[in-house]
Amino acid sequence: MGNMQHLDATERNTMDPVELRLTDLLSRSEMRPGTRLPTERALAEELQVSRSAVRRAMARLEAQGKVVRVIGSGTYVADASAPGDPEVAVLEREDYSPREIMDARMLLEPRFASLIVIHANKADIEAIRKSLLEAERATDFVTFEHWDGQFHQMLAEATHNRLIIDLFRIVTQSRDTAAWGDLKKGSITVERRETYCQEHARIFEALQARNARLAEKAIEAHLVTVRQNLLGA
Repeated sequence: MGNMQHLDATERNTMDPVELRLTDLLSRSEMRPGTRLPTERALAEELQVSRSAVRRAMARLEAQGKVVRVIGSGTYVADASAPGDPEVAVLEREDYSPREIMDARMLLEPRFASLIVIHANKADIEAIRKSLLEAERATDFVTFEHWDGQFHQMLAEATHNRLIIDLFRIVTQSRDTAAWGDLKKGSITVERRETYCQEHARIFEALQARNARLAEKAIEAHLVTVRQNLLGA
């Protein structure tokens, strides 16, 4: 998380290598409390270690209060300033179809724009920009998919509306399925990745200019592109 204290040399030397790399990940500025981490499989591929090694390291980080595991949803950056043990929410996982997911996104995400323009601060805008740039720099599908999802999650968080953020986490959770992953991976091309990044840039520019109407149209246009590429309609 952005406000996590840096480890001294002794701590780094005695820490498990996987735990150390995950701790460094949590120290990035965009990893604010509530940020959803990549799946164990994605982290294992990124770090080139086994999923069991990631799972053990995550368990230690959870015990230290650095991450929160939400059953049926995923693992999130913990709020270091929150007193006591974090409350773990339980969500019922449903196998929503890609069409249902896209319908929900089409209804929700364009409406984020007006709230972002009203409530977003400099840190929110910077987090959106960071996700945009990291997606542009991505050289593989797993990394791109993470930052693509992070871009949209940062839009939700920039509304500063807790109910919207929680609702969108359910949408994000629904995307973390084999059906969605296979469909997305099968539909993605270098050209489409470039298109998505260009559309993300237009969304960011409109939000940075505090133009809610233009941002809403840009988000809607982007989702239409995604829907067409995924579902053909």
